[in-house]
This record gives sequence, C-alpha cells and structure tokens, in this order.
Amino acid sequence: MSNHYHFCGVGGSGMLPLAAIVRAAGSKVTGSDRALDAGRLGAKFDYLASLGIDLFAQDGSGLSEGTTLVTSAAVEATILDVVRANELGLAHVTRPQLLAELMNAAGQSVAIGGTSGKSTVTGMIGWILSACHRRPTVINGAVMKNFVSAAAPFASALVGDPALFIGEVDESDGSISLYRPTVAVLTNVSLDHHSMEALRALFGDFLKVACRAVINLDDPEARMLADEVPAGQLLGYGFDSPSAAFAARNLELLPDGVAFTVDHAGEQAAVRMSVPGRHNASNALAALAAVSALGVPLAEAVAALGSFAGLRRRLETVGTAGGVTVIDDFAHNPDKIAASLATLTAQPGRLLVMFQPHGFGPLAKMGDELAQTFANGLREQDELFLPDPVYQGGTVDRSRGSDWLAEAVRAAGFGATHLPERSAIGDALISTARVGDRIVVMGARDDTLSEFAAELVKRLAP
Repeated sequence: MSNHYHFCGVGGSGMLPLAAIVRAAGSKVTGSDRALDAGRLGAKFDYLASLGIDLFAQDGSGLSEGTTLVTSAAVEATILDVVRANELGLAHVTRPQLLAELMNAAGQSVAIGGTSGKSTVTGMIGWILSACHRRPTVINGAVMKNFVSAAAPFASALVGDPALFIGEVDESDGSISLYRPTVAVLTNVSLDHHSMEALRALFGDFLKVACRAVINLDDPEARMLADEVPAGQLLGYGFDSPSAAFAARNLELLPDGVAFTVDHAGEQAAVRMSVPGRHNASNALAALAAVSALGVPLAEAVAALGSFAGLRRRLETVGTAGGVTVIDDFAHNPDKIAASLATLTAQPGRLLVMFQPHGFGPLAKMGDELAQTFANGLREQDELFLPDPVYQGGTVDRSRGSDWLAEAVRAAGFGATHLPERSAIGDALISTARVGDRIVVMGARDDTLSEFAAELVKRLAP
C-alpha cells in the first residue's frame, strides 16, 4: 500500500468507508469533495476530520509528490484533482482497485454482489461476525446502525482484523471482476446498470472464482447461474427451492419485523428480526449461509440476527409527528422499489411516496420498468410525487425526465404528480398528509434526501 492516499470525492457512500479503513491501517489519508466545497453535509466531513483525514478543496491542492490519487471508476478527467495528479505524474487507482487489493489480501473474505440487498446482507454478516467475537473488517455502502456511536455517527466501515474482510462489491462499472473472495454472495440479478446478458457474464465469473458461492435460488437469474457452480462450492438459500441448503419456513411478516424458521442440514432455528419484509428474511438467509462458510454455528448466528438493528435509509423510520410517520428509503431501481412497496403496503395506512430518480441515465435505461413497478406496487389510496432527477453535471441525455416518468406511470394505470422542485413536493406532502399516513422519501445518490425527510418530521409537529 501507498503511504499517502488522496480520495477525490471522499464523502461518497463508497469512498468514505474505504478512506476510514485505509486511514486505520496506518496510511496518511487526505480528501476532497464538491459537497465540501459547496458547504453541504458538514457533519459527515467533521467525522472524516475526526479520523485524522485532512480535507482540501477539490482544486488539486491536496496532492503532492508521492501521493496516490483514489477516484471512483468513472471520474471526469477535467476535475482539478485529476489534472493536478497528471501534472505531477502521480499514481492513480480507482476505488474498486484499492478495495480489491485489500479484500484479495485477506485470508478470509466475503464479497456480497447482486442487484439489491447487498448493503443489508453486508451489515448482517458484519454484525453476526462481530457478535460472535470474530472482529471482521467491514466496508459497506450504508451506515450500519449496530456500529453507530457518538464517535462514529457515519459507521459504514468497521475496522477489525484485515485478515477477515467483508464488503459489498459493485457490478455497475464491471469492477466486480477484480475480486477473489473466499465466499461470493449473489442476492439476485435484475435490470439495473447493464443488459441482462452482461450481468449474467459478470456475476457468473464472480461466482466461479470464489471457494464457496452463496446464491439466492428463489431468483430465476441467480438460480440459472447456480447451475454452473460445482455442487461442492454451492450454498443455495431460499423459500421455495427444494435444493436450498438454507431454507426458510413459516414466514411471518410482522408490523415491527419478520420471523421465520431456518432449516439447514437437519438443524432448525427460529429467527426473529426487527427489520421488516420478506426481502429481509431472504437477506438473513444469505448472511446465515455466508457465515456458516466461515465456520459460525447456526444457533450463534441466528441469536446475533435477533439484535441486528438494520441500516440507515433502508425503510428507516425517521420520526412520527402529528400522527404521520416519515420513512427514509434508498430504493431506486425496480427490484428495490418493488420490495419496499410490498413491505409498506402489507401494513395499514395510506402511503405518500416521493421518489427522486437517481439520474437521467437510469430513467433512459429502466424508466418503463420503474413506471410499471410503481403502478403495480401502489394501492388506489396511495399517492406518488416525482421531483426532477439528481443531476450533477455532464453531458448525459436529459430527454427522459420526471415529467416523462409521471406520464409513464399514469399510462401504466396509476396517478403521479410531477413537481420539478423538491421544496414544492415538501409543501404538497405537508398539506396532503393526515393522521395515519406514512410519507416515504425514496431515492439514491443524494445524501440531502435524509435531511429532507428529517425536515418533514419537524414541519409535521403540532
């Protein structure tokens, strides 16, 4: 490893935990971020500074001789940090390249891949191993509530033994091919960043290089990939597959969580968790299978799951005021949105959903599927509000915006209201909400959504 890394975009959900882990390993770490330059998200940057990470404007001033620049895989060459690094002839690695270096050096590692559920499964595995005194190092794309403290308010990383490394890995840029984990987990495969053909190739290769492959046999695409894995490497899980090594039975969807029985190798154990939804029962099966491959007994793993607190922005209740509950949720692709809506509509109370698309590119790729997901998942009494998509500059095609999505939702059979400004949607939500309603703030790639949700709770207070 280098002695000095500079993270360009250090406040990003994938960059922050990696910077924290690298800093804890003893390297000098500096960082820059356009949100910092704009004076946003101050608490996050205060936390990074508390870890001993010096912060700079994103103008190249944080770079010097001997520094290694770390960026996301698709950073623009015109960013001044990149320009300065090129002028100085500095080493330049992408975030996934650096993460793969750490993961592949570990004696035992678990890489969690898939379209949806990666962060939750990563958090579950990290918590089980920690509760069982295994001291893992964990890198997550979301804040893990079990590890939050006054000193670590943004606990998306857990620093432990570097020889036991747990992390979610991303297929969006093709970098999933860099990882050589002991255990590869595949939660599901559905349309997101690539064509289905490309996704099958990426995830298929990911599974083949691992010693053990933990695969969701309830998912048709994942099950097809499982057919290519040698029987001795496969640990299948699911509700419906008779060949699942970890099977869930007697599922109960509760108002405050989920309960089921897990059956593995003739051993049964009752699972009760405080995170809701069938999808979280499936996530729990993935975590139980993964830790079993690392030698954790089933009974100990199940006991640990009972105190799993969940992740920030995963159907997270922000607060209740004036009889209205505000929920913050990361759902942004059709699979995630469908899972969230299925969980939310299983309980009484009207839903007022604000969905902020996470970019114009995703609308171009999966807009029709998004529209159909909302039309299928919402009930007649529910309402959907759409602000303009996240846009952070660049030359992306903006022909499909939220006005287009609102019309597509209406064409699919459900009403949708497009208001370009999020502030206007906030006003509409406050004026529309009545006792018993739940306001759901959905979207990704925008940390200010959580601030928006918290502000709604304040405005709802009598």
